[in-house]
Amino acid sequence: MKKNDEKWSVFWCSLLHPIIFNEIDQSQVNKYLKNLSQKEVVFPDGQKKKPSLSTLRRKLNQYLTGGFEGLFRKSRSDIGIPRSASQEIIDKAVEIKRDQPKRSHQAINLFLDEYYQTNLKRSTLYRHLKANGATRLKLGVVKKKVRCRWTREIPNDLWVGDFSYGPYVLVDGETQPTYLSLFIDCYSRYVVEGRYYLRQSLDVVIDTLLRAWSVHGLSNDLYLDNGKVYHANALKAACYAMHIRLIHRSVGDPSPGGLVERLFGTGQDQFESEVKAGDILTLDTLNRAFSAWLHTVYHENVHSETNEKPIDRFNNARKQMKPVDMDVAREFFMPTVKRVVNRDFSDVSIKNQHFKVDPKYRGDKVIVKYDPFSEMKKVLIFSENEVYLTSAHLYHREKRDDIATPVPQGKPKHNLIELMMRKHEQQIEAKVQGMDYSKIAGSNQWPFASFVQKLAWLMGRKGGVSAFSAEELNMLNEIFDKHPQLTEHKLILAFERAEVKNVSHVAHELQKLNNE
Repeated sequence: MKKNDEKWSVFWCSLLHPIIFNEIDQSQVNKYLKNLSQKEVVFPDGQKKKPSLSTLRRKLNQYLTGGFEGLFRKSRSDIGIPRSASQEIIDKAVEIKRDQPKRSHQAINLFLDEYYQTNLKRSTLYRHLKANGATRLKLGVVKKKVRCRWTREIPNDLWVGDFSYGPYVLVDGETQPTYLSLFIDCYSRYVVEGRYYLRQSLDVVIDTLLRAWSVHGLSNDLYLDNGKVYHANALKAACYAMHIRLIHRSVGDPSPGGLVERLFGTGQDQFESEVKAGDILTLDTLNRAFSAWLHTVYHENVHSETNEKPIDRFNNARKQMKPVDMDVAREFFMPTVKRVVNRDFSDVSIKNQHFKVDPKYRGDKVIVKYDPFSEMKKVLIFSENEVYLTSAHLYHREKRDDIATPVPQGKPKHNLIELMMRKHEQQIEAKVQGMDYSKIAGSNQWPFASFVQKLAWLMGRKGGVSAFSAEELNMLNEIFDKHPQLTEHKLILAFERAEVKNVSHVAHELQKLNNE
């Protein structure tokens, strides 16, 4: 017996009390019920209304037939039997959850959509998973606590950034740890930029910021951790120059940090758990997969706090977008250091990394300039008079052999990484199909498809148009429209001049060529 059943049974018995205990003559029962149906009474759920005559008669019959317990609500005969989906779909959902316990309902629905072209509501899915002992709690997965966070009223008002440890990747046949650097918009929960690196340092923060600025403009405020790397003068100078208020986490650890930390937790549960369960990836593949997860899962699903999709809320950012002069931004972040070429090893050391220099410069004092936004594969060597001498490439004085490649255990049957990347490619194809190629071809002698394919080749990417994200294709479309006399020669020259080999820097060099 449920407590609610008892309350309702007592209510009906109190109304029918004179009949139940024979306080009125049997011939007066119908008259009593009719009079009772004309009176307003307060029901157990708080409603004040008149009980219908048919209901009173039914309740009286239930009591006379089954007694006090006869007034209890009857249990459904189909309890435990799926009604909104077939048993086959429920069994498949349970199988997918057991295959990788940290999968969210969005991830499971990606598979259900792929296999059955259907989705299950979160509450329905959870109910069946719980009934089959396939929830995170039942499967031994503990979820981290979530702290309170700030909020803002408009997009691009506050960006929150931080580092997080990522999965191991293969680099030159060896495993190395990665670090996820990202910035998230406080209002929309949209990730304006995020990628994995092989280190966590100021140049990584700057690289992440420049990528975000080049696509989404500037934010009004920037919230960072209180670590030493975030107090660099170059970062402060750049923020002052571009009128960005730089905020650091205080000793009391206020709430905005929880916003990005929760995102890290979501990414670890939904994305990194899939990566770690499969074959070890390269850094490039890891970043491509992470971008696919952001675009197909995280940005496209309703956030539990905003009750909106991050992509929908952030679309309003176009109205508040503050353009940035990338030349001005880069000036603050181009480090130059003086070194002496090592006489024994003929190399220079930058941030505990060694770069091999031509032996004829051993013992010379040189100036080293490097791109802090790249993976630091190469630096440029200049004389003391700033005359270019040569380039120096990264190498290892001693090759470590004590890092073993971990053997993947229990590779999942269902590959979410491939599914997300396939859906991401479908998004790109849909974006490309929406472009007006006839309009583009009419204003340029060089075909747009050839322009994109050539740039992909220069950047070391495979696949032509599919090598770029939807956002990058939008930028390429704008570049192509602005340069009607664009040629392959101009593109190659602009790429060679670009200090950072990405779309925004190449676009800047093309503009400089036109001005010349």
